[in-house]
Amino acid sequence: MWAILILVSVAAVSAEPKAFHGEKVFRVTPQDYRQVQLIKTLADNAKLDFWIPASVDLIEPGKRVDFRAESHVSYDVQALLQQSEIPYEVMIDDLQDALEKQRDSNIRAAHSYEKYNDFDTISAWSANIAAQNPGLVSRTQIGSSYEGRPLYLLKVGKSGTNKKAVFIDCGFHAREWISPAFCQWFVKEAVNSYGSDSQFTNLLNNLDFYILPIVNVDGYVYTWTNNRMWRKTRSANKNSSCIGTDPNRNFDAGWCTVGASSRVCDDTYCGSAPESEKETKALANFIRANRSSIKGYLTIHSYSQMLLFPYSYTYNKATDHTELNNVAKAAVSSLTSLYGTKYTYGPGGTTIYLAAGGSDDWAYDVGVKYSFTFELRDTGRYGFALPESQIKPTCEETMLAVKHIANHIMNNA
Repeated sequence: MWAILILVSVAAVSAEPKAFHGEKVFRVTPQDYRQVQLIKTLADNAKLDFWIPASVDLIEPGKRVDFRAESHVSYDVQALLQQSEIPYEVMIDDLQDALEKQRDSNIRAAHSYEKYNDFDTISAWSANIAAQNPGLVSRTQIGSSYEGRPLYLLKVGKSGTNKKAVFIDCGFHAREWISPAFCQWFVKEAVNSYGSDSQFTNLLNNLDFYILPIVNVDGYVYTWTNNRMWRKTRSANKNSSCIGTDPNRNFDAGWCTVGASSRVCDDTYCGSAPESEKETKALANFIRANRSSIKGYLTIHSYSQMLLFPYSYTYNKATDHTELNNVAKAAVSSLTSLYGTKYTYGPGGTTIYLAAGGSDDWAYDVGVKYSFTFELRDTGRYGFALPESQIKPTCEETMLAVKHIANHIMNNA
């Protein structure tokens, strides 16, 4: 059986743009280290795409593992799981079908907050919303991507002196489309709520919000044009045909020690050095330049329904662990109050998995105390193929948590 998997993996030729007919997403729960090793061997032979955790190196007994198997190996993978008596379930039976159903919005407008928008549409939207709301929103460019695309940043808030700020970014990992959808939603809510929602008006009067709608712009474009499941940046790597770096393993926070790979072809490749990517360098430079005012850092990812805080590169507790844990607990309670969506919260390393080089740990270590990572819906039924019909409820509930955190920052930072 292993020999068959190796042969079909070598023989398979991917088409561009990539289709996902017959590809399956499995959830397995290895019960012991023998089963962990079986999954690792399977991963080597079948070239699996790991969704949760992001790397085969992070698999542990008793923890769920979600991975995608390409069509030419999916049935053999399933047979091997059955044969090995590893508990599993098929989360997505046909990924192409799930991706087609993902675009379930009937909205035909060029830009909508309730559908997934491509890079050009989001760029035009950011210019328009700033032009239409000059007293509340302004747009600047903080850098360019590897392929030369602009990194646009929106500053949202009423003008004032000595204002504290919260930095929110979306779109680190290209395939997590719900993430940029939230950044757009946040700006919409700010514009629509100012003057009518007393809590949000108070926040905007007293805080500035820096919104970076897409960090990994090249990767995001690539998910629209070539490969919907792409994760990394699109930078070239020296002496390798493998493209890209994981931008959320590329920061100087325990860089490339745990939960990150030094192998350029891996999805969690940490890069040639901290901030080797133009996108991560631009983000870090902006936060460094505005360190005196930025008191909060929120980075939006998917999926798992978690609210995480430092640390992820070590099991050691952050100096401010108790306060961050209390803030996360209350924020999750606010989020859950709307639709009953269950979230887990806690330090990244113990709550999800160890991962070095993350932007949240880096921000905390440079002095941004209130540093949080959101892992939005869902818990795996759709994974990265979350339907557009879930954008609105996902963003509505997440807004409650973000506003709680922002309110705490306003009153305590």
